[in-house]
Amino acid sequence: MKTLLHDPSRTLVACLCAEWCGTCRDYLPPFEALAAKRPDDAFVWIDIEDFPDLLDDHDVENFPTLLIQRGPDILFYGTMLPHIGHLERLLDSFGVDAEAIGAPAPDVRAALTA
Repeated sequence: MKTLLHDPSRTLVACLCAEWCGTCRDYLPPFEALAAKRPDDAFVWIDIEDFPDLLDDHDVENFPTLLIQRGPDILFYGTMLPHIGHLERLLDSFGVDAEAIGAPAPDVRAALTA
């Protein structure tokens, strides 16, 4: 997994959650199952209470919040309904030339590989 994080051509899928959140706890098993189905992508589960510095000044107001990043480009950053099929379809929609969203978001890859 660490190798995937250091490879900017790999898609990073970060789920920003909190241990106290029941929705997050319910979402973790399907998130891990999707990660197993997509071994070429780097999936990380980040408890924002344990790692608040990863987000800089960005606030997470609802859970689960997902950040999808390829290289320096943020492809998606926002809350998603906790149905893993939504995430799977979103990931399937990104081609190799997917465009960045242009919205402010934390650079989670840089923070995790620093």
